[in-house]
This record gives sequence, structure tokens and C-alpha cells, in this order.
Amino acid sequence: MPRSFVFYLAVLLLFGTGIFFILDYGSELPGTASAPAHAIQTHPGVGPEPAKAHPGGMAEDFLENVKAPLSILLLQVIVIVVAARALGALFLKIGQPSVIGEMVAGILLGPSLLGLAAPGVQELLFPASSMGALRLLSQIGVILFMFVVGIELDVHHLRQKAQAAVVVSHASIVVPFFLGSASALLLYRSLAPAGVPFTAFAMFIGVAMSITAFPVLARILEERRLSGTQLGATAIACAAVGDVTAWCLLAVVVAIARANGLAGSLMTIALTLLFIAVMLFAVKPLAARLASRRAEFGNGGSSVLLAGIFSFIFVSALFTEMIGIHALFGAFLAGVCMPPDSRLRQFLRERLETFSSVFLLPLFFAFAGLRTQIGLLSDWRSWLTCAGIIAVAIAGKLGASMIAARFTGMSWGDSFALGSLMNTRGLIELIALNLGYDLGVLSPRIFAMLVLMALVTTLMTGPLLHLRAVLSREDPLMATPARSGS
Repeated sequence: MPRSFVFYLAVLLLFGTGIFFILDYGSELPGTASAPAHAIQTHPGVGPEPAKAHPGGMAEDFLENVKAPLSILLLQVIVIVVAARALGALFLKIGQPSVIGEMVAGILLGPSLLGLAAPGVQELLFPASSMGALRLLSQIGVILFMFVVGIELDVHHLRQKAQAAVVVSHASIVVPFFLGSASALLLYRSLAPAGVPFTAFAMFIGVAMSITAFPVLARILEERRLSGTQLGATAIACAAVGDVTAWCLLAVVVAIARANGLAGSLMTIALTLLFIAVMLFAVKPLAARLASRRAEFGNGGSSVLLAGIFSFIFVSALFTEMIGIHALFGAFLAGVCMPPDSRLRQFLRERLETFSSVFLLPLFFAFAGLRTQIGLLSDWRSWLTCAGIIAVAIAGKLGASMIAARFTGMSWGDSFALGSLMNTRGLIELIALNLGYDLGVLSPRIFAMLVLMALVTTLMTGPLLHLRAVLSREDPLMATPARSGS
């Protein structure tokens, strides 16, 4: 018999016997005096929950364990991620971005389908008591996603296409913002929540009409191999400028909606401008100098680097949340401040984008879907209003972008394609809509209509690009070469 096995048996026998005698002797000791009630209380949510006796046996114990908060959250994560991946893959096969499938998955898991088909299952998966934890976890995912969006903002593209970017992007914001605000005159009485001022409601509708989903647009260009073309470079620049402008507008709208009176909103806006100036003119150059001292981003310092960047993201997000705008703005600016070092950006994308996109963002889609109650559109007037909102959104964004692009010297075909790309709203629209819903500016009915608008305008991008390709081969007008200066 090997010596190690003899040693193993001896340790088990010796110390196992000692444990037995200790427990046996301790069981004869007199009990301690009862502790005061306040001495045995624990803080809410800290430590394990006390065990409960269930006379129903093992089956009832199992059911109670499934209904525990952690079990519910884990079950939600499993269902949401699987559904999002499955529908994302399905939409990729039919030529649509996977993000649309993930958005649809979130809606299908909500009251619009699952709640109607199997209300008991939906109540088990998404009880009202679990929404707080799901919302906070999804917000972390959106914060990391907005940091990645800020990283992908390439200033080089903006400088190359500055003229087209400024003209097209601002035209594609001002025109739909005007149309959205004008639409609010018709929508305010019937769809605005009680007590919400017209100004906040109208500005949120205007911003919702003006947004372009920069990350979705970039992925569409990449999937269609348009990233290196003149059209692709112009689209990226226009979307980037539009994205920054729209987020600044949204920050102003949030400040007005959250502040008590004009003085409070002006203070919030002033602090926001100060924060932007500090980030761009102090933090960004400092980050560039620090990054230049690191030749490699290898395993040795990667953990320290990631810890520092995570701290920077969350400190920035915390500051913007504290001054009265959303944490998303701070995370976005933190990404913009990242140095232009391609290795650093690739390092961060590999470690943050996959995790946030695959794991955390589907939770946000599901949370948005749980809020989307398409059943509220129960009559023809509601659906007619929804169709009108979609038509106004398309006319304002696609039409304004196309005409502005044509005036900068682009061909009609490229102008139409650029307008179609700028009409993509996707995830960024959902983020803005959920922000309006959280602030109480959007009612459940108008929220559902605007979510449908985001889906339709994103779904139509691929078919419109295909239509442009077909027409450009058949119609000489659509294939007119771009004039110099485009």
C-alpha cells in the first residue's frame, strides 16, 4: 500500500474522529441566552435567506427555490440570451442585422406575445418583483455599449468628409426634429402622460425622429462590404456627427425634463458643457500621453489597464448621472476620450464589445420588450397614428438626408443609399425611448408606437439598399457619377 494512501487514511480517521467527539461533546453544552431581537436582524439583501419549512415536500421546496430572486434572474438570463441568439441568427440568414432579431426577441418575450399566449409562463419568468434587478443589469450593458460606440467614433472620417458630414447630418436632425415637434401638436392631448409639459414631450418626439443608429449602420456597411467605399466613408462620417449632435440634444432634453424649472435646467446644461470641455480638452490629451507610454497591451498589464478603464467608464457615467443627465452620456464621452491608438481600441473591443453585445444587451432588449405593449394599439385609430409616426420618421430622416447629400454633390443613387442608411435607428433609438419612458415623458401607448417605428425603419434599410443597387444598374440617372467636391 503506497505511503500517500496510508497518510490519507490516517488523516481522515484521526481528524474525522476528532470532529465527531467535538460535535458530540458540544451538543451537551447548555444553550446560550436569547439574543435581543435587534441583534439578530440583518440588512436587507445581505447574507443568505433563512430556511423555511415547507410541508409539501421536495416538489414544493424545488418550486420555492426556483422562485428565489437569484434563480429567477439566472432563468431570465438563460431564456433571453438563447432567444436573442436564435432570432439574431435567423435575421442574419434573411439579410438583416442580427440586432433586429434581438430587438424582436425582446418584444416577443413581453406582453405582446408571451404574455398573451402563456401569461402564467411570463409571470413565472418575469414577475414584477424581478424587474428592478433586470433593469439595473441591462443598464450596465448599455453603459458598456455606449463606451464602445464612443470608441468607434473615428475623427479621421469626420475630417475627410467634414462638408458632407455636417450638411447631411444636421439636415437629417433639424428636419425630422421639426416634423416630430409638429407631430407632437397632434399627439400631445391623447398620448402624453398626465402632467408632462408639452415642451418636454415635443422635444422627446423630435429627438426620437432624429436619431441614427451609428453602430447598426457601421455593421450594415461592413456586412455589405461598403466600409471602404466613398459612400461608406461618407455614411460613417454623417452618422458619427449626427450621433454626437443627437446625444447632445438628448442631454438638453433630459436636463429640461428632470430639472425643476428653468434655473435647474440651465444649471444642469452648464455643468454638462463644463464636463464635455474637461473630457475633450483635458482628459483626452492626458489619456493619449498615458497610452503612448505603453508599447504593448499584453497579459502582464492587461488586468491593470482594464481595471483603470472600467473605473474611468463608471466614474464618468456616475458624474453625468449625478448632474442630472443620464449615465449613458458619461460612458459615451469616456469612449470618445480614448486615444486613437488602433491597438488599444482593438484591445478594448475584444474584451468589452463581445461581452456587452452577446450577454448584457439582450437583457436590455428584453427589458424594453417587457415595456412594449402592442396590445394597447387596439383600434384602427391607434394603428393609423402609428403608421403616421412611421411615415413622418421616414420622410424626415431619409428625405432630408437624401436631398442634403445631393446638394453636396453626391449622385442620386448614392444620395438615396445614404438617406436609407441614415434612416436606420435600431438600438440607439431604443435607448432614447427607454430614457423617455423612465422619465415619465412617454406613455406606454406612444412608447409602443415609437418602438415599432424603430423596428420598421431599421428593417427597411437592407431592402432599400438592395433596391438602390438594382435601380443603379437599370437607370442611368441613378448611376450618375459624383461631382467633384463630394
